Amino acid sequence: MSKSKAIFYHAGCPVCVEAEQKLAYALDTQKYDVEIVHLGEEKSRVAEAENSGVKSVPAFVLDGVALHVNYGAGLDALK
Repeated sequence: MSKSKAIFYHAGCPVCVEAEQKLAYALDTQKYDVEIVHLGEEKSRVAEAENSGVKSVPAFVLDGVALHVNYGAGLDALK
């Protein structure tokens, strides 16, 4: 069985770090390949997140669906 892709986008704020610690590492690694992307450090990937439906961070994209965890920062603030 192949794994699904999970991308966790964040900006390094306290809300994002807590979500990463509690959620990103809680995903079943037998089912998901998890990638963590710090958009504050990888600004070139903001457009990718936006194209995936991410409106604010922290957010996951699981199986192509954007799931917003909590409103930490809008993507416009990261551009």
